[in-house]
Amino acid sequence: MADLKAGVGRTDISPAPGTPQGGWGAQLHQRGSGTDLPLYVTALVLADGTQSVAIVEADLIGFDLQKTGTIIGAIERLTGIPSSHILFSCTHSHSGPNTFRLATISEGLDMALSYMEALPTRVAGAVWQAQQNLRPVRCAAAAGSCDINVNRRLRLADGRMIVGRNWNGAVDPTVRVARFDDLDENPVATILNYACHPTVVGWQNHLFTPDFPGMAKKVVEEEIGGTCLFLQGAAGGIGPRRGFTGNLKTYRRLGKILGLEASRVAATIETLPRHEKFIGVLESGTSIALYEDECVEPEPACLSVRRRTLKLPLQKRPDPDELEATAAKLTRELGELHSAGSHGDIAQARAMTTQARTQADLSRLVYGKTHLDVPLQGIRVGPIALLASPLEVFTEIAQVIVASSPFVHTLFCGYSNGVLGYLPTREAYGEGGYEVAISLFAPDAAEVLVDASEVLLQELAAGSSAT
Repeated sequence: MADLKAGVGRTDISPAPGTPQGGWGAQLHQRGSGTDLPLYVTALVLADGTQSVAIVEADLIGFDLQKTGTIIGAIERLTGIPSSHILFSCTHSHSGPNTFRLATISEGLDMALSYMEALPTRVAGAVWQAQQNLRPVRCAAAAGSCDINVNRRLRLADGRMIVGRNWNGAVDPTVRVARFDDLDENPVATILNYACHPTVVGWQNHLFTPDFPGMAKKVVEEEIGGTCLFLQGAAGGIGPRRGFTGNLKTYRRLGKILGLEASRVAATIETLPRHEKFIGVLESGTSIALYEDECVEPEPACLSVRRRTLKLPLQKRPDPDELEATAAKLTRELGELHSAGSHGDIAQARAMTTQARTQADLSRLVYGKTHLDVPLQGIRVGPIALLASPLEVFTEIAQVIVASSPFVHTLFCGYSNGVLGYLPTREAYGEGGYEVAISLFAPDAAEVLVDASEVLLQELAAGSSAT
């Protein structure tokens, strides 16, 4: 596997105090007052002598396809890595800067725009740095389990479907870990893949945080060494066991729990396999068998990429101009409340304004269309496959894809190469709830994703490197 090379890079992207934060509907403040743990963009570049791949993650909530394209374009220009070979993923932290709901910002928009304008070159710089640090590596993967996540689609006695803790709902506790070591078996990079909304830190908090993924990465780096990347999984209907809190100790605790499990799994991985060889017997107080471990150099890792564009069917949405008029009316009423209303009234009005503005933006994106072009990317690194989608996929969908994969280790990565919102299961549409109401997609979109993913993974397994 010595033909494979890897390098890592990292840039601090913590916002300046005063930058608009979060984007919670219930949030009374707009500007973040400082940073708890740093926010980073972290890059892993892989190369096999003929092609390079960049795997990049940022401690941010996410971007639309246009802004994501700008970021990926900056990476391509600086590094020469083609855009088709760049996976840009966001951890989806809800307590970072507001990069996703700019229309809701009425204070500090200039700082938000300035922050976003500077991001592409800062992200590209981290990838360039990783490119300069390439060295021969071996890789391997393993999996564990962690229960800091729970199904969040809770049915109340009155029939409402809300975001809560559904202890009987579908959830995936799997912790997937891939480790890249140099030829002396020193860790260079660890990829941690896990599915859970980073909503431990809620609207009450005024500090920027990377939520639990940032703490988990910190723990892995302290315990294992090297640099850790967190690739968010299929977290569409999954939230944290404890969340929506202003207590920053909670996200640090849950992140530590996940990080320790990921570290345990990473510590069990041998990137240079060994076979036991019996060499004789030593007589002592008893007869003791003696062994030597023979190292077995693994086959060179196959590095390949596949991409395709899916045409996902859409739900029919209302006229965006009508929704925009409603949002504008609510925005005016919210402004009036800021000068005379109570905190409770302001919070309620802000929530309604955020929801209305979000619905208007979604309708404007797809109004009059029957299908939306959605990118799907697959990256193979030896026995490991990464499947990247810009969707907030329900865990049941990803579990079907992973179960049918020809790879021993398949990492499903949501919130990647853009964010286009929720992709619920067909059954969820009959249940209703937030994720269904805000989804762009029709009930049969999940089957389209599953079918295309299975074909793409089979192509990767067959060794095709076409894009």
